[in-house]
Amino acid sequence: MDWDSALSDLATASVEDRMVAKEVTLVGSVATVRQQDHLLLHRVKDATEWLSVMDWGTGQWQELEQNASRGFVDTSAICFLPFGNVIGLMQGSVSAPSHKALETWLNELHLFPDTRLVVRPVLSKAEVERLGTAQGASRIEIRIGSHKASALRGRNGRLASFLRQAQEAYGDINVTMIISVPRGRGRDADRQALLADLRDIAPVAPDAAARAQARLVFAEADGVERSRLVELTEHHITAKRRVSAVDNDGNSIRILSAVDAILDVAAEHESELRAAVGADLG
Repeated sequence: MDWDSALSDLATASVEDRMVAKEVTLVGSVATVRQQDHLLLHRVKDATEWLSVMDWGTGQWQELEQNASRGFVDTSAICFLPFGNVIGLMQGSVSAPSHKALETWLNELHLFPDTRLVVRPVLSKAEVERLGTAQGASRIEIRIGSHKASALRGRNGRLASFLRQAQEAYGDINVTMIISVPRGRGRDADRQALLADLRDIAPVAPDAAARAQARLVFAEADGVERSRLVELTEHHITAKRRVSAVDNDGNSIRILSAVDAILDVAAEHESELRAAVGADLG
């Protein structure tokens, strides 16, 4: 995808042309940092949200009021890396736009006509490879939070079906499912079937599940079966970085710091990111 051209066009678009109003209102803007365009995606705070400011010296506080021409936003910084349609995203707060909000915004704006974009976390290739080489799964534990069943749409395995049925039957609930297959050669087919259902939901596990782990069974060269615990939601590629808000003179450098942090992490994990999306080094 030609993200550079898309950002260049976005930089000159009106606010209305950069805005998507769905369940929440999202607005995109372009920030140029170190001669490179990056995306800032904002979630417009609802007019009913109670916002206040306090003077720490006096203890006095006052409410902040939005008006027709100005509003308050939560912001995420997003960098488009030069390979594999990989992005780096840093949320400015817990309520700032997530990667799913980015997906909604991109598709509603139709930046790439006739193309439906999906944004999902990049899983560590090592975890994906373990799923591919396992002979079966002896135990799985999956916890799906409220409003997450939609992430399983399009998955046809029994695990996805069971989880969807539970939320369809009981509404907005948290669902935890544990399935364990007893030891014994006579249950090989059951372990293989459980692994097949696990592989079905693995690509969407980071979006759908608050927790997803499995004990996989491997046949070693000596004929002995061994098992390994694999985490499917905690091994997508993430990093923590401290981001400075102001420089030594008190000037705001949040955006600069966020972009530098994202690009630093991307460089640190470049080989792993490229391997995960099949983008060769070079």
